[in-house]
Amino acid sequence: MAVAGLATLGAAHAQGAPVEGKDYQKLSPPVPVASSGKVEVVEFFWYGCPHCNALEPYLNQWLAKLPPDVSFHRIHVGFTPVHAYHLKLFYALEAMGVEEQYHSKVFAAMHVAHQRLGQDSEILAWASSVGLDGAKLVSFMNSFSVAGKLPQAKQLTAAYHVEGVPTFGVQGRYITSPAMVGSETGVFNVLNALIATVRKQG
Repeated sequence: MAVAGLATLGAAHAQGAPVEGKDYQKLSPPVPVASSGKVEVVEFFWYGCPHCNALEPYLNQWLAKLPPDVSFHRIHVGFTPVHAYHLKLFYALEAMGVEEQYHSKVFAAMHVAHQRLGQDSEILAWASSVGLDGAKLVSFMNSFSVAGKLPQAKQLTAAYHVEGVPTFGVQGRYITSPAMVGSETGVFNVLNALIATVRKQG
């Protein structure tokens, strides 16, 4: 989903009550979520997506103020073999316990340094440049546990009716995106409103 050139379009509208079918969509049937007592927000993304990269600073600002009753996690999409390769990178970093530390570094490598990170040799070189054990990272990428993340991600992507990224899901009931809202910043107003709606619904 493209959001380029939409930084201001619809931003004022997003300040008011979000409109179903315009700013967000209601999922039918809803996607089952864990009974954690928290409102679950998920971001569907792809490391190679320029719009996901552009959204990161705003997302990080929003996450810094996330209420304690809201949980957030990312789901890397696996639409094509290219997406699937980067999906393995994301979940390998997660399995190594360093995803939070290196997540932004992957975006920087791809969108600032213009590294493809599309094959093992490129991953090894990048890992070395940022102080990671490249051989260990590639080993995790090719592990059985990380391979199992691809069908899981595809299943959730389909269940949430995600056709492009970045897209957000809220409690398995709603989806929204900067492309729908028309603003990279306005989407967080919609997310806040949907979270409030879920709280009321219980």
